[in-house]
Amino acid sequence: MSIGNFVSSKRAMLAIPIALAAPSAFAQAFDAVRLFGAAPGQDAGRVGLAALAGPTYAGSENRRVRVLPGLDYQWANGWFAGFTNGVGYNFSDSPSVQFGLRLAADFGRKQRRDAALRGMGDIDPAATPGAFFNYMLPAGFLVTSSLRYGSGNDHDGAVLDFGAGYSLALPRPWRLGAGVAATLANAAYMQSHFGVTPTQAAASGYAVYTPGAGARDMRASLALSYSFDARTSVTTALSASRLLGDAKSSPLTRKANAASGVVALGYAF
Repeated sequence: MSIGNFVSSKRAMLAIPIALAAPSAFAQAFDAVRLFGAAPGQDAGRVGLAALAGPTYAGSENRRVRVLPGLDYQWANGWFAGFTNGVGYNFSDSPSVQFGLRLAADFGRKQRRDAALRGMGDIDPAATPGAFFNYMLPAGFLVTSSLRYGSGNDHDGAVLDFGAGYSLALPRPWRLGAGVAATLANAAYMQSHFGVTPTQAAASGYAVYTPGAGARDMRASLALSYSFDARTSVTTALSASRLLGDAKSSPLTRKANAASGVVALGYAF
C-alpha cells in the first residue's frame, strides 16, 4: 500500500473511533486514546463539530443537548494534543501498538443542571494524569485501555477503561463501526459521583450512601460514516450504556440504562 493510500485509509477510519466516543462524552470523556489518521513518521490533525445528546449526568432521567467543536493533532515524534485525547506522548513507533502517558480532564458535575442533584453540591473539574495502551488487530479490530487518576473534589478518584472496536469498509463512501467498553472505578471516584455524605444527605433529602470500588458501567456503540472525499466526513453514532453495581444502586441513579447519540462533521489535515 502506498503512503498516500495508507493516509487516506487511516483518515477515513478516524471518524469511527471519534464518533464511538462522542455519545458518551458527558460521563466517559477521554475513556481511550484514539490516534488514527497519520502514516508512520508523519503529522496529522482533525478539526470538526459535533452535536451530542445524552443524560445530564450518569444516572439521570433527563437529557441534555450540546454542540461542541473538536480539534486533535498528533506529531510524528509521538506527542499528541486535542479535545478527544488530552495531551500526551505515544512511546511506540509501531503502527499496531500504542502506549504512553497523557494528561486528560474530568469535567466534574454541576448540581444546577438537574433537579435530582439539588443539595449535592458541585464536583469540580480536575486534571487527570494517566496511561494508555492500544492494540490494533488485523481486519479492522482494535483493543483499548486507559487509566486516569485525580477526579473528584479530593482529587483521588481513579478509573480504568477497557474497550474493543471494529471498523468495516462498506461500498464507498460508507464505513461502519461498532464498539463495546466497560469502566472500573475506585471507591473515591464512586463516592464523589454516586455517593451521598451525611452533609449531602441533610441538604438533599437522600439517605447516606457509601458505594465501594467496582464496575461503574458498560457501553455499546454503533457508528456509520460517510466520506465526501479523502479528508471530509460526517458520522452518525448511537450508544447504549448501563450502570452497574453500586453505581446502579445509588439514590442519585434515576435511570440505569441510557441512550446517547451524536452527529459529527470532521475534516482531516
